[in-house]
Amino acid sequence: MRNKVTKAIFPVAGLGTRFLPATKSVPKEIMTLVDRPLVQYAIDEARAAGIKEFIFVTSRGKNALEDYFDHAPHLEADLIAKGKDKLLEVLQSTNMDSGEIAYIRQHKALGLGHAVWCARRLVGEEPFAVILPDDVIAADKPCLQQMIECYEETGGNMVAAMEVPADKASSYGILDVQEDMGSLVSVKGMVEKPQPGTAPSNLAVIGRYILSPQILRNLENKETGAGGEIQLTDAIARQIGSETDGVYGYRFNGQRYDCGSKAGFLQATVAFGLDREDLRDDLAAYLNEVVAARKAAQ
Repeated sequence: MRNKVTKAIFPVAGLGTRFLPATKSVPKEIMTLVDRPLVQYAIDEARAAGIKEFIFVTSRGKNALEDYFDHAPHLEADLIAKGKDKLLEVLQSTNMDSGEIAYIRQHKALGLGHAVWCARRLVGEEPFAVILPDDVIAADKPCLQQMIECYEETGGNMVAAMEVPADKASSYGILDVQEDMGSLVSVKGMVEKPQPGTAPSNLAVIGRYILSPQILRNLENKETGAGGEIQLTDAIARQIGSETDGVYGYRFNGQRYDCGSKAGFLQATVAFGLDREDLRDDLAAYLNEVVAARKAAQ
């Protein structure tokens, strides 16, 4: 029987320089998308997929992130005293129980592979998930849940994948597909940020992974790859061709927003705002006014 995936790593050590000056004092991961921080979307997705242990790889200056998941007894007491039961319910849904969440420091920014490797002792010899909070995915069934359901049939290593325009391929890890089975593809190669015109496909790796403990052993050598960093895709690529621990790409159903970029963050804000019944009408009316005013000015 295959081991269940109950642990997830959240690499959140980045400095968020693309969002300066906001990230001078506020970790990017708790910047709000509508009314929830980015990291809350990742946590909710992980919980829906059955994750029980949450491992955050952080760095200096991320104390606000740790405080976010702590209980806030004074705030809860104030909401109770004022009879604000709905707000209290929302607040309590963000709490993490003792022992459910752990924090590991990445002391040097050596790449995503290194960040994942930092959590090796907490992962042990179990399969685990990796979620990049910058990639927010809107889906009827959460992306990681889709992947875990497929993983239970395939085992091995699995990466979320989506098709990207050819001129954007050099910004991603790209899959070289051996067999295309629809939602699932078997992989014969992976290239991190290929040079323009050299990508083996337009199927890009997105920030969701289900990995075997062998990946952590592959990272032990700390070999650098693209950009002089320790790349997670390189460690995964070493398992290609393994009879028991191969590599698959999973085309998820959903819309991915790159909230590591300002444009992507704004797009996600509009999309998630329009999806909210309490915001939809006012926001749609405003957007229509903006579009009409721009057309009139042309």
